[in-house]
Amino acid sequence: MAATSLAIVWHQHQPYYPDDVGGENPMPWVRLHATKDYLGMALHLEEVPEFHCTINLVPSLLHQLEAYVDGATDVHLMLSRRPADSLTRDEAIAVLDSFFMAFPDTMIRPHPRYHELYLRRSSWNTGGAQALERFRPRDLRDLQVWSNLAWIHPILFEKDPELAEFRAKGKHYTEDEKLWLLGKQRALLAQVIPLHRELVERGQVELTTTPYYHPILPLLLDKNLAREAMPDVALPSYRGGYPEDAAEHVRRAVDSHERRFGRRPVGMWPSEGSVCQAIVPLLAEHGIRWIATDEEILGCSTHGLVGRDSRGHVRNPDRLYRPWRLREGTSELSIVFRDHSMSDQVGFHYQRSPGPVAANDFLGKVHAIGDACRRDPGTLVPVILDGENCWEYFPDGGVSFLRSLYQSAARDPRIRPVRVDEFLDEHPPRESENLSRLFAGSWISHNFAIWIGHPEDNRAWDALHAARDFLVAESQAGRHDAGSLERAWEEIYIAEGSDWFWWFGDDHSSAQDALFDHLFRKHLRNVYTLLGSDPPGVLFDPIARGASRPPIHDQPVSFLRVTLDGRAPYFEWIDAARYACGNERGTMSQVARGLMRAVWFGFDAERLLIRVDTDGGPARQRLAEADQLRIGFIDPADSEVLVFEPSSARPVAYLNRPGRPSANGDTIGVATGAVLELAVPFDRIDREPGDPIRFYVELFQGDASVDRAPREGVLELTTPALDFERVLWQV
Repeated sequence: MAATSLAIVWHQHQPYYPDDVGGENPMPWVRLHATKDYLGMALHLEEVPEFHCTINLVPSLLHQLEAYVDGATDVHLMLSRRPADSLTRDEAIAVLDSFFMAFPDTMIRPHPRYHELYLRRSSWNTGGAQALERFRPRDLRDLQVWSNLAWIHPILFEKDPELAEFRAKGKHYTEDEKLWLLGKQRALLAQVIPLHRELVERGQVELTTTPYYHPILPLLLDKNLAREAMPDVALPSYRGGYPEDAAEHVRRAVDSHERRFGRRPVGMWPSEGSVCQAIVPLLAEHGIRWIATDEEILGCSTHGLVGRDSRGHVRNPDRLYRPWRLREGTSELSIVFRDHSMSDQVGFHYQRSPGPVAANDFLGKVHAIGDACRRDPGTLVPVILDGENCWEYFPDGGVSFLRSLYQSAARDPRIRPVRVDEFLDEHPPRESENLSRLFAGSWISHNFAIWIGHPEDNRAWDALHAARDFLVAESQAGRHDAGSLERAWEEIYIAEGSDWFWWFGDDHSSAQDALFDHLFRKHLRNVYTLLGSDPPGVLFDPIARGASRPPIHDQPVSFLRVTLDGRAPYFEWIDAARYACGNERGTMSQVARGLMRAVWFGFDAERLLIRVDTDGGPARQRLAEADQLRIGFIDPADSEVLVFEPSSARPVAYLNRPGRPSANGDTIGVATGAVLELAVPFDRIDREPGDPIRFYVELFQGDASVDRAPREGVLELTTPALDFERVLWQV
């Protein structure tokens, strides 16, 4: 039987951070991700030449990479270069406030010196100014080193003994050693584009592109397209579009790709998988032959022919896992649709499983798809996701997973790893796979809600339109030289990028929300400044005017009176805290639903009480997809509750503490029905009134993690005193 073709597409993208008019770059992420992800992902492929895939490189990212190689800098890099004993007080505070921007569990704690400095800084709650007196110059110098060193890919330490020796020193680096590292970093940046070019030239990788500054093309064409998926959405004051700007982003993307790689791209990942019927002639005109988006767009475009049932199983898989054809007038494109469940497994779940176990699970899913499609030679499994941000959550940067995946897939006779273009050359869309019309939406929930509709998003669109209108009028007035107008238009194109709108509204948040807001408004102010006019006052006020983002869950307000029977009548849990399962990772969004819908938690006078609600059916049914549920405690440390066969009415459960394992019956109670309910006595986990309890809930199938709540971070509460209710109500 024919092998199933696997097409992985890694999307590499960062916003355009520099303010070219002001001559500043406040963010280091292009530079740091380059040495950890862009170079590392290419090195993984170099190790396994038989593994073919596609990498999407956003042009504005490549522009920033080249600028670093040519000597560009950013605030983090300037502070890194400064001699530690010459840092001003404000500079030293900035180092302490911004040089720990990494996921602590995987990028700080594994390095003893970095972790030591992290704990020293974290012992203060009020900012770097209060921590400064605890840091000597040699501590600050080591922090300058580690905030760069931790962002170098593990494979590079295997390949470069000198770099490995530098890392092994660990602490008390000299200024000369620090500058050596920063020089090495720049040399590594210079390898990124040439290595990708080599992978293309040997036929292993297809490189694709995205509109230049990563705009949402359908919204640039016509903001009214947002109403196809959201009929009642509020729109900005100006609801039309700027089709000439959309064309400029596409033209420049194709031209810049050809300049860098010696050939024009034939594939494109439209920014955020955002598509509509009107983009077909625009892309075809510039030589694009295929695009990709999410499976939900196919479902909407075929009126539900393809979709998933309540358990996440694909209906009509033979129609999802193959390319389709789009036509608009005389223009034609092929289109493939990502399996968003498998893509989310890589981006959000496999980090919690051993690399080989996760890789085997992934390949097993490819086998199952092939079986469902009867090993049709035209079967294609597209897995498309962010190729950079997820790896910082893997304990080893994703090395064991990617090595196992690439090597195993290359050896597996039932799987053929392919570039998308080579598959389409061999298996173009059949006549039965012609889409009459492409639904307007993105890869996130088949709509544009992230980028338009919220009052903050709409204020941003209105400010952009006002600046653009001003520029159009000034361009027609004939008062300005061509160079100034060109620079002003560049600022408009930058502001049209999707990333600014990602952080507006209540969908996503990060510690840099205010900075993103500032950068967007600064680009618009630059339009006026470049043409000798004062920017309007509104561009000096933040667009995001809401309060700080709410916590991910509330707190219990009363003792609970819970009977452990799996039934959960309404009033039993009404006073509990509730966490609705969702995304906490600001730079990435998960589309596929997990098994868990919500976790409720609270207490009575003697027990911690936890309830798990499942998505798409009762817990007795849905939890059959997991053979173990784990309550992992951060406080109390080294404690866990393991529930085996959680879908049975009375599962077997154990509370494990170091040297003190125990079975349910004498320690905990658990029952499963419509929900899963569990109780752990406080005295069995050594919790006294006022002690913190911090935990997460995780589901496993074998050794593979299939869901976690919360996906990042923990749930928190405080062990109550007997007078908890009286004190709470007095307050």
